[in-house]
Amino acid sequence: MLILLLAAPATAQPAPVIYLDQGWSKEDREWYYQVSQGSTALSYDLFLNLEVATGQDLFRSDANSDRYGLITQAANPRNNPDGLPIGLAKTVVTEGRSKGTYVGITCAACHNTQLNFKGKRIRVDGGVGNTFDMMAYVQALDDALQATLADSAKFGRLAGRLKASSPEAKTDLRKRFEREAARVHEYRTRTLASAITWGPARIDAIAMIVNRLTATLTGIPENTSTPLAPTKPPFLWNAPQATWTQWRGVQQDPIQRNLTETMGVFLDVDLQSKSPSEGLFDSNAAISNLQQIENLLTRLAPPQWPEEVFGKIDRKKAEAGKALFISICADCHNAWPYTWTEPNKHGKRFLLVGLVPQSYVGTDKGQFDALRPYAITGQLSDQLPPPLKGEKVIPTDQLYEALQEAVLAKALSKLKLTDAQAADLHGYREFPLPPKPMAVYKAAPRDGVWATPPFLHNGSVPNLYELLLPASERTKKFYVGREFDPVKVGLDTRSGTFLLDTTLRGNSNAGHSFEDGPLGNGVIGPRLSDEQRWAIIEYLKSIPEQAGRVTPFGGPPASPAR
Repeated sequence: MLILLLAAPATAQPAPVIYLDQGWSKEDREWYYQVSQGSTALSYDLFLNLEVATGQDLFRSDANSDRYGLITQAANPRNNPDGLPIGLAKTVVTEGRSKGTYVGITCAACHNTQLNFKGKRIRVDGGVGNTFDMMAYVQALDDALQATLADSAKFGRLAGRLKASSPEAKTDLRKRFEREAARVHEYRTRTLASAITWGPARIDAIAMIVNRLTATLTGIPENTSTPLAPTKPPFLWNAPQATWTQWRGVQQDPIQRNLTETMGVFLDVDLQSKSPSEGLFDSNAAISNLQQIENLLTRLAPPQWPEEVFGKIDRKKAEAGKALFISICADCHNAWPYTWTEPNKHGKRFLLVGLVPQSYVGTDKGQFDALRPYAITGQLSDQLPPPLKGEKVIPTDQLYEALQEAVLAKALSKLKLTDAQAADLHGYREFPLPPKPMAVYKAAPRDGVWATPPFLHNGSVPNLYELLLPASERTKKFYVGREFDPVKVGLDTRSGTFLLDTTLRGNSNAGHSFEDGPLGNGVIGPRLSDEQRWAIIEYLKSIPEQAGRVTPFGGPPASPAR
């Protein structure tokens, strides 16, 4: 089912946006697009009035937002009066050291899709942020801030727009501007500094979070890891219902997962005060918003292929593809009506996701070896829990986990939750949580996967057709653009300006290969004929079979379990 809403009149007369039935109302979508998760990238007034580095156009203009792949939209008096693009929001902090009003990055910046096809714009909520180039956007923001500091005319125009006319007002504005510009510059030159250009649809979220927590916010730059493992943002439908999330299948607790993600995108956290009583581990964590976002995602349905736009599905071919999928793929990728866990103490079942060793699937292993192995604890040494307390150098992952757990614990301590409220906040997970699996990749259900190019966790395969080839036969270099290819189902590689080179570190398109020979070491299935490939693709286009089909959170009471 399609819901067609006309966009507001504009000079360029963009095509109407086609919204797919994913179980959300118009109000749900609008709230999700603009809700703050606590990110405080730059003061709101500075952002609204900042010019681009090389001209007098505003950085926040639709033209500039579109240049970096943010999805622009008209102003909305309910929750977006300033007409920010999807993925940016106003964050108001009412207490603590970061009190003020800021622009910040939202979940929707990286978890929302727009597929363009023959002038049409198809929106996929909770999908892969397939157009947003976060690295380039932050670099451009830093360039704009530095250019304003260096150019008196630029700064003068900014001051004029902000009504800072007196010498004292201009001096105060410049001091504030310098502080905030320095923070963005540090983010660009430390958190994001990489030998690899990520390009659209990819971020190294792990390194971003770990760098901010262990190196930038602690003031210990020696702990910085070079972000060399860019991945595409995962799609969000069925995530709250699943046993494990993240590409590496290492998270179960939703509030821990979501707050930790915010730490990577300008959440203000105090990691330099001497003790918790003096502010250590304080943050402007938006716990309530994060919980509401998670609860909204429990009602998000995978998108159904819009036949009116991309063409009719060959149902007979799809049936043949389903049989192949069940025999070759379903051992890893759970299929509707899904297999679930037994009920836990809260009476909740969770959708089983496959956890496949990297050594078996053979896809890029950068996520497992890109981080610096050890970190200096510095002034935090005596504030860490046993047995880490007092240690001067510990494994990086242990410092990272200890810090994010301390920040979350302090944020939750201020809420005075009842047991029932705490259970809801933690997604009804049963504690203690099971040990995190090591060196595995998550294999989630494939419903709606057609709408999530590029493919593999690092976005190194442009379409589903190539994903079903022997890895050695895949394209080694291709352009990443915004146009959709409904035939091979993925990116139209004839468009786009960013060239993704899969021979570079972190970009490998090896593994998940269908070829003759023993399974394992990157081979996951037999070599397929072209007829078989097209049949599987047709099946993947056909699921979910029903528009707006929301997977029940907690599982259906009579679902299969194992």
